Order: sequence, then structure tokens, then C-alpha cells
Amino acid sequence: MDVDVSVIVPTFGSPTMLPRLVERVIDCDWFTSDSELVIIDDGNGNDTWRVILRLVELHSHVRGLRLGRNSGQHAALLAGIRTARNPVIVTLDDDLQNPPEEVSKMLSSLSDEVDVVYGLPISRRQSLSRNFASTISKRLMRYALGFEHATNISSFRVFRTWLRGSFDGNLGPGVSLDALLTWSTSRFTSVRVQHHARKAGKSNYNFWKLFRFMVDTVTGFSTVPLRIATGLGLATIALSVGVLLWVLGRPLITGESVPGFPFLAATIAVFSGTQLLVLGVIGQYIGRMHFRIMNKPTYTIAERTSN
Repeated sequence: MDVDVSVIVPTFGSPTMLPRLVERVIDCDWFTSDSELVIIDDGNGNDTWRVILRLVELHSHVRGLRLGRNSGQHAALLAGIRTARNPVIVTLDDDLQNPPEEVSKMLSSLSDEVDVVYGLPISRRQSLSRNFASTISKRLMRYALGFEHATNISSFRVFRTWLRGSFDGNLGPGVSLDALLTWSTSRFTSVRVQHHARKAGKSNYNFWKLFRFMVDTVTGFSTVPLRIATGLGLATIALSVGVLLWVLGRPLITGESVPGFPFLAATIAVFSGTQLLVLGVIGQYIGRMHFRIMNKPTYTIAERTSN
């Protein structure tokens, strides 16, 4: 597929990888003379922006954005996507675990019946804990968002630029690009691609960051947790009625009263735990509404290159 593309690369903590990444992307057969490479400095506190400025000087295809503070991978991607100039967008990590050369396979799958193509690794070069957390979060997204292809998503994507029209407003913090894409289309597919071991540095995602991202995604783009909370409330009411019948009925049937403190303590623990869980779920939604009301931005662009 011969088409001009905008390659979006968010970067955080990997400035030494950028020159090699730029060289490999520009040397690819699918990277046309009018294609562009947009690198987003996601609030790095090191020499990343100076490296990006140097790459912009060396390569006319490269543009740079610097965010005012670290906003997260998906927010940085969104910043780059909104500045894309070409009809097709490629999202790529800065660690070269996803080889740029594999983009040609994904572009070939971007047919008239497909709007989004994910590059699904043949074999992941990640730790078992990272793979486990990733699998759990994807399955939860599939259930909560009703996203059939959630188990096949990855940070290696090719999609049509017009899809961004459905999420061009202020979205607040805690965005998920994959959830946003489901607002625009249901035409997803995936292809198998190579996945290489990380050459330098370490992943910025750990189990807890993935868990936090999963919670933000589910509460930000779905009402499933609220429905679960409602179900827990109904189950608690049913349990309460059952306990009441037992307390009143046991003396009548057996002539013995219900044991006092152990029974009371266990019952209070169950009910209190359920209430706190439900309040926590509601609190997540209220917190997101609070940030929306304050118009807290998803990201802030502090500086951009002039090209």
C-alpha cells in the first residue's frame, strides 16, 4: 500500500534510542517522500528535547513536540495524532521492540473494509508478570467496553487519520487511545509481526501502572463498574434479608439464639467491605467528573519545532 503516513512516537526515558529509530523508520520502503515522523517528548527531565531538535535539523521528515509535563503514553500519542498531516497514522514505541520494517504488513491489511490494524507479536519478549498483567487488562477491556478485538490490541497500530474526528474535544486526564478508536469505528483487524528484545533501558510500565491504566480505562469509557456496584448492592440486600430471617427464625425452630459477637463482627465486616468497594467505584467516576469540570487538560504542548 503506497500511502503517505504520519509516524507518531512518544518517548520517555530513552533518548539514546531515538537516532537509531529515526534512521530505521526513514530507510523503510513504506516511508514515502511526503511521510513524516513526529516525536513527542513526554515531559522528560533529561536531554531528550535536545536530541529531538538535533534530529529535526538532520532530517526534514522529523517534527518534534515537547509536553510541559509527563502526561502518559496515550496522552502523548493523542497530542501527536492531532498534529498529523497525512491520511494514515502509525503509532510506534521508542524502544524498537516493534521493528519499523513490519509496518508494511500492517499497511497491506488496511483495506477498504478495515480502519485499524494492530501488530500482534508472534512471540513477546517481555517478563511473565508484564505479559500476565497485559493479558488481564485486555480481557477486562473486552468485557467492559464490549470491544471484541481488545485481546489483540498493542501499541503498534496503523489507522486512518479521519478517525480522530470523534475525539477532538477536551477529554481530561486518563485517556486510552484504543478505547477512543472504538468511538469511531468497529472495523479492526490484526496481523502477526516480529517482536524484538529491548536493546537499552527498561519498560516504564509495571504491574501497578498497568492496573491503574486499566482502572482509568474502564471507569473512563464504560459504566460496567457501576452496574457491578449495583449488583453488589442487591446481593448485599439479599444477604441482609437472609441473615434477618435466620436471626428471627433460629430461636423459633431450635430454641437457641444466634451467637453474638462473632456473628456480628463477621456480618459487619462483609457489609462494610461491600459498602467501601461500592463507594470506591463511585469515587472513581466522581473524580473523573471533577477533573472534567475543572477542564484539566489531557496534555499541554510547551514547545514544538517550526517545520
